[in-house]
Amino acid sequence: MQTNAIQNYRANEIIRKCVHCGFCLATCPTYQLLGDELDSPRGRIYLIKSALEGKSFSAQSIQHLDRCLTCSSCETTCPSGVEYTKLVDIGREFVEVRRSFWQKTYRYWVRKFLTTPLLFNLIAPVFRHSKAQKNHIQTNQKNPKILLLGGCVQPALAPNINHSIKNILTKLGFTAIETSQKQCCGAIDQHLGANKAALVKIKANIDAWLAFDCKTIISSASGCGAMMKDYGSLFDKNDKYYQKAQEVSKKTKDIAEFLADKDLSVLKTINDKIAYHSPCTMQHGQKLGGLVESILTQLGYTLTPIQDSHLCCGSAGTYSIFQPKLAKQLKINKLKNLQEKHPQLIVTANIGCLMHLQKGSKIPVKHWIELLS
Repeated sequence: MQTNAIQNYRANEIIRKCVHCGFCLATCPTYQLLGDELDSPRGRIYLIKSALEGKSFSAQSIQHLDRCLTCSSCETTCPSGVEYTKLVDIGREFVEVRRSFWQKTYRYWVRKFLTTPLLFNLIAPVFRHSKAQKNHIQTNQKNPKILLLGGCVQPALAPNINHSIKNILTKLGFTAIETSQKQCCGAIDQHLGANKAALVKIKANIDAWLAFDCKTIISSASGCGAMMKDYGSLFDKNDKYYQKAQEVSKKTKDIAEFLADKDLSVLKTINDKIAYHSPCTMQHGQKLGGLVESILTQLGYTLTPIQDSHLCCGSAGTYSIFQPKLAKQLKINKLKNLQEKHPQLIVTANIGCLMHLQKGSKIPVKHWIELLS
């Protein structure tokens, strides 16, 4: 795609890779629902290009950009390697100042509320999904130590997830140290156009996490894991945080990645019939599609086939807050496919997907790691 006087070198480079092929339209959830090319990756690339070239960019254009789930499904199917997600982040930061006062105020307080434990924990008990169900297993302090990301909302909404991981790691001979709830990965800020606020959090995280001197950093929320693995690309090579960010990205693993080569025979499992929803940040963001399914199958679980398993459930971080109608329709479609074969349980790998799907499902929805505890 030809460009004209775009000063942002990174954006210009990404846009020029687009060859107008339209493969992205077939895998874009919002285009599937709305049928408007401006609600597709190719259409949004045109809108961002227009904005960066100094041409017209209306409130309607911002709405088309806001409807993007940042699911990265388009990147999985793009034959040209267009880094669409990075371009959308650039576009969102560029247009953020052009929003109305009320939009900016609402988005600001949603960010602050979700990433400030003092505020979020006041109301979180109303929406809590699960409590820690068992006592902690005693650990040998000499065991290799692993840093476990706590996250900003997961500790309050579903503490049993990381509680289960700690017990599993103890059985496997490791000691998990959980990070503070204040240490948000920065994804919420980044995807709402507050890139500077995200970098403040990211730099603080890098300094704090590297101080633990652990070989591995585990994330049990695929959205956070995808963000952390991207830290290395957020800094210029001459920035003092560049090498540090690279180190954090290399150390970061989803819990499924960490367990993939471990002997899990010490864990007790039940041969249930389950449906697994692979979060977008797992299969498209981290490129780990099929990994959880493989682990669960090896442990004796029967997984039901899922139609359109590549499509987003509609949670997408704060998307279900700002785009409730589209998020609800995507959830209805996803649950229909997940429940089609009448599973006993629905499992996923991200707190956002878990909370979103449980709202519309009579079948229990859990994080897959809870099955292993």
